[in-house]
Amino acid sequence: MELVAGCYEQVLFGFSVHPEPNASGDHQQKWTPVADFTHHAHTASLSAVAANSRFVVTGSKDETIHIYDMKKKIDHGALVHHNGTITCLKFHGNRHLISGAEDGLICVWDAKKWECLKSIKAHKTWNLVEGRSAFIKNIKQNAHIVEWSPRGEKYVVVILNKIDVYHLDTAAVSGTITNEKRVSSVTFLSILFFFSQESVLAVAGDEEVVRFFDTDSLMCLCEFKAHENSSEASAPESRVKDMFSFEILEHHVIVTASSDGFIKMWKLAQDKKVPPSLLCEVNTNARLTCLGVWLDSVTDTKESLPPAAEPSAVSKEQPKGSKKESGDAVQEEARKSKPNTKKRGLTGVSEKPTKGSGPVAAKKRKVGEILEKKRKKKKIRVMQ
Repeated sequence: MELVAGCYEQVLFGFSVHPEPNASGDHQQKWTPVADFTHHAHTASLSAVAANSRFVVTGSKDETIHIYDMKKKIDHGALVHHNGTITCLKFHGNRHLISGAEDGLICVWDAKKWECLKSIKAHKTWNLVEGRSAFIKNIKQNAHIVEWSPRGEKYVVVILNKIDVYHLDTAAVSGTITNEKRVSSVTFLSILFFFSQESVLAVAGDEEVVRFFDTDSLMCLCEFKAHENSSEASAPESRVKDMFSFEILEHHVIVTASSDGFIKMWKLAQDKKVPPSLLCEVNTNARLTCLGVWLDSVTDTKESLPPAAEPSAVSKEQPKGSKKESGDAVQEEARKSKPNTKKRGLTGVSEKPTKGSGPVAAKKRKVGEILEKKRKKKKIRVMQ
């Protein structure tokens, strides 16, 4: 497991975390984060991080998306399709990456070939199959966070310090949660952990406190001080900038990253009203802005979208006025390290035709079709 965090100082940090053998025989297992790498690829502050089972991607105010191969620990190149700060990155399984930016575009990427499969004007087109609007909801104010529950039964919309809870079956607001300060991050806690429910939402704001809310009752279940303010009078207040919740080795964990430079990993209690306990922490000495967790145990079996290797079903049109090529990689080191890599992408995917494709196979199929037609005609004559 790797904790990855980006910062205002343009650096990506990686910390390897594994539980140590419990020699004392008690129930308290020690977790220790070990510095694994730092990488300075962007030319502006980092704004988003996402991970699948192979790669970590980072977005920045420099308008680029950088790709890191976590298996080989190398920079895999960069994507330069957007014309604006990258605001969000999400993997869907291991085959697709979705990116959003201040240019108003949502891009769907093939995470194997690193090609832009679809470029969508935000809030104009949402249905990727039919290319039309699938659902519109007027929220009347500008929202800066939208988060879906794990099973997709509800979603929350964050506007400043208020969180509106929507249920998909009614498409209406079922209630509003009010945080004390502007909300900076939200994440639903494990549905398996809380008796197959998906109602518990972790909320962090422009403060050092994290709160757990029940999105059904709208009640605050508990709160805890996740980070500390500096004792120096000139130092800014500690603000929790990002959170990530997951399960590993029978542990139900939430990770927090703060502007104070600390990344902390917490173990959730069985009783959701009890604050979590600290598993480990590490100080990056940087102003953290975004957080991700790379779990190498994730497999492709959870992939639900069909393979993206059917170019006829997607459009690769670029927005008018775009100065950048879709899916182009700008990282020269990645190209030089693989001189035989094809121009299709950074992964060096073989261009060899698969069985049943190509001109020879097509010719055989055509001959077969002609013979089959002749055979059917001959059969008809005999019957007559």
